[in-house]
Amino acid sequence: MSQTASTAAPRSAGVGGGGFTQRQILTVISGLMLGMLLAALDQTIVSSAMRTIADQLHGQTLQAWATTAYLITSTIATPLYGKLSDIYGRKPMYLAAITIFLVGSVLSGISTSMYELAGFRALQGVGAGGLMSLAFAIVGDMIPARERGKYQGYFLAVFGLSSVAGPVVGGFFAGLPTLLGVDGWRWVFLVNIPIGVIALIVVSRVLNLPHRRVEQKVDYWGALTLCLGVVPLLIVAEQGQQWGWGSAGSLAMFAVGAVGIVSFIFVELRMGDAALLPMRLFRNTVFSLANVLNFIVGMGMFGGLAALPLYLQIVKGETPTNAGLLTLPLMVGITVSSLSSGQVIARTGRYKVLPIIGTAAMATALFLFSGLSADTNLVYAGFVMALMGLGLGLCMQTLVLAIQNVAAPQDMGVATASATFFRGIGGTAGTAISLSILFGVVGDRIASAFQSARTDPAFIAATQDPKVLANPANASFLKGLATGGGNIDLENTSFIQLLDARLARPLLEGFASAMDTVFVVGGITTVIAFVLVWFLREVPLSTKSGLQRAAEGEDADERPLMPVME
Repeated sequence: MSQTASTAAPRSAGVGGGGFTQRQILTVISGLMLGMLLAALDQTIVSSAMRTIADQLHGQTLQAWATTAYLITSTIATPLYGKLSDIYGRKPMYLAAITIFLVGSVLSGISTSMYELAGFRALQGVGAGGLMSLAFAIVGDMIPARERGKYQGYFLAVFGLSSVAGPVVGGFFAGLPTLLGVDGWRWVFLVNIPIGVIALIVVSRVLNLPHRRVEQKVDYWGALTLCLGVVPLLIVAEQGQQWGWGSAGSLAMFAVGAVGIVSFIFVELRMGDAALLPMRLFRNTVFSLANVLNFIVGMGMFGGLAALPLYLQIVKGETPTNAGLLTLPLMVGITVSSLSSGQVIARTGRYKVLPIIGTAAMATALFLFSGLSADTNLVYAGFVMALMGLGLGLCMQTLVLAIQNVAAPQDMGVATASATFFRGIGGTAGTAISLSILFGVVGDRIASAFQSARTDPAFIAATQDPKVLANPANASFLKGLATGGGNIDLENTSFIQLLDARLARPLLEGFASAMDTVFVVGGITTVIAFVLVWFLREVPLSTKSGLQRAAEGEDADERPLMPVME
């Protein structure tokens, strides 16, 4: 108890009056970054290894469920961790999140079927939901809002690192037959163990924050109805393209999800302050609009970027590993802008201009992406990625900061979790919509490209070249074209890289054209965010940490500068 009290006591060496020294803050953040690295890395490291994993477990047609299960449980768990941490404290919930994630990782690493892997990935997701949201909430407890951006930028740097390193590491492990007597692909999950153990040790030793227990009931009915509302919608978002958006299964999911959302709102209104996501928070204009922006930015970001790795791999013929490395400018942009924006906020106390510039940069980048073709130089694509990253870095942490700044200390966890929750839901919807558009129009675009190729001398010459015809891949492809193109399987595009470049050209042009449409839709979505962000009211940033505000008994309704709808 004495250790906790001394940790929380204000010091002259504290940062911005937050009560913690620079060394204390960086020590705690180092543990939080390790925890976030687990969740962030697992989102990307699995993608480049999934084909190998599915082959080993004889479940290619089931591999989507391993990704969907992780996404569903991490999204659902996010608000749960936020509320439970407000009641029981941040440290026990963060340690629980790391432990659950590690157990899920070990079980995933010893899976013997795709069904087992999907179930264990769901368990991983339960832990991941807390690793992301609680880290930002803990920073909100320790550091004043005006100083917070300088430290939250480190977390976005972790995301940048994982986005580049994940595909590289995943591809490396997937390419190894065995490592230390264990199948190479299993290390995609087992590599989490040493990182997680270090995170557990660091967090358990240094994260000693005082906590005043909030005497509230746990909103079990809210959790149940949230699952009923969100899970069917996430499932149909991931599987709708395969099922058909108007199929009986999709319509049933939409109906169940709608009933669940209505039930969730009803339960939350009845639960009042004990609600999983208290409805009174939405009376605050900053909280409401910032989360709307989180949702739209998530749609534009994940939706627009869903096509980028496909462009690099399908149109440019890069391997998943190389495609991950080629997105390095995007991650550099995110890291630079998030760290620099934190410095700007600390010096000026102003933040509204940052998401204005950020959404403008994102929209511009997405519209520039829409001009990518099969012949586009990758250096140019890299510059556009950097611009996209700059925009994202200016938006993501600033919107979280705006929400935390107007949240009462006792609501810090649930308010922070709401930002992650709405951005995740928006990202899922954006990805589903983008891929639906892509595969909905790509067939016609390819057909149009082949129609134009019939008058292209290079294409005609390729169809008559004996060397080209001697290649079984080329011969089979041309035979399929002659009989109506029935052999073009868009579910597996690896055959494109086996074709003569002249024969593959219409396919590449068709895919590039379809991806351009996806980028345009993402750009339009982000323009909506750009318009809405002008209406975000800029509340002066608090110079006290969440713990100091709680100690002084500050309540959201007592802050004179807090704009609340009448």
